[in-house]
Amino acid sequence: MNILICNVGSTSLKYQLFDMRAGEKVLAAGGAERVGQAKGLFYHRGMRTGERLQLEATFPTHKEAISMMLEYLLAGCVRSLKEISCVGFKVVHAKGVTGVQYLTDDVLQAMADFNSVAPAHNPPYIAAIRQFRELMPNTPMIGSFETAFHANMPPEAHLYPIPVEISEKHAIRRYGFHGASLEYLSTWTAREMGREDLKLVCCHLGGSGSLCAVKNGVSIDTTMGMGLQCGVLQNNRIGDMDPYIIFHLVEECGMSLQEVKTMLQTKSGLYGMSGGVSNDLRDIQEAAEKGDVNCRNAINAYAYGIKKYIGAYTAAMGGVDAVVFGGGIGRRSIQVRRRALAGLECFGIELDEEKNLDPKGGEDISKEGSRVRIYVVDTNEEIIVARKAKALLEKGAK
Repeated sequence: MNILICNVGSTSLKYQLFDMRAGEKVLAAGGAERVGQAKGLFYHRGMRTGERLQLEATFPTHKEAISMMLEYLLAGCVRSLKEISCVGFKVVHAKGVTGVQYLTDDVLQAMADFNSVAPAHNPPYIAAIRQFRELMPNTPMIGSFETAFHANMPPEAHLYPIPVEISEKHAIRRYGFHGASLEYLSTWTAREMGREDLKLVCCHLGGSGSLCAVKNGVSIDTTMGMGLQCGVLQNNRIGDMDPYIIFHLVEECGMSLQEVKTMLQTKSGLYGMSGGVSNDLRDIQEAAEKGDVNCRNAINAYAYGIKKYIGAYTAAMGGVDAVVFGGGIGRRSIQVRRRALAGLECFGIELDEEKNLDPKGGEDISKEGSRVRIYVVDTNEEIIVARKAKALLEKGAK
């Protein structure tokens, strides 16, 4: 059973082709960048042939990127599209829909109903899925929703303190995201520690990031909410903020609601706090080391937010067995891990500074004698989606 997993961004497409009956073997991987721009980039790696390529190309829409991907898959990975059992997507959000679903018109409409709370994710995904269906009309399209991992959060964690009739009428609640990564991090840690009865704080930290309290394998709280604009600050998204700042900016400071919305979605977070230096933590770190105060404040605020949530979730679970870092920043940033964990010795969380300098994927970087394990893990969202898509296909075949 070959399953093609695709990750769609507003200007990108990434893919992996898995053989799920051969030890979850990756047959091919690649992607397209700068979709919709004048000059794009396509890259592909075929595991069977050993082929590696990178070339410039133009992709007016995702459809052209999808077509090039299929061309290279057919050139050495599969003999026909019939050998691809389904296309799986790590979809984000839909009104009244979660879990693993065939991406029917009804499901796509449910996604469109939540475009307003996932504007950077749902519209490009919906458009790309329709293009996939056009190019591969006989291949099932399956979506694994990021919200599914958090579906069983208790009411005290997922309810907002607004009139209950409003919440019920408009499906307003804390949904949470990054489910595939957080599920991978928590299941990896349970396997590594040989226990299921764990209290974990899992930190998916990248351009977009969230933390999750996982108790006995179940998400009991997470930093993101109905949308992706809350929790720890992100690359250019706001994170936690007093909502009355919005009213103040509109009613007293002369900004339009659309200007504020654009600011919160694209000009805030690390980018905004750094004074527009960058939305990439590496650039901000470099500027901070050269004395840029705004950049230093941005990094400190980011790490401080992570620290607060680790402490809060430790309290919510009545203790913690491990803190797990994944995602690009969680995996690679020495400074963020160091600053986020500093001062948490009172919870039994003690970092080994030497191990923190260059950890391998899957390494325990806690100090000898620390009551709490600290892991740095190479998360794998794609294999989680592939497994769920395989299960849905097999369920339908019975």
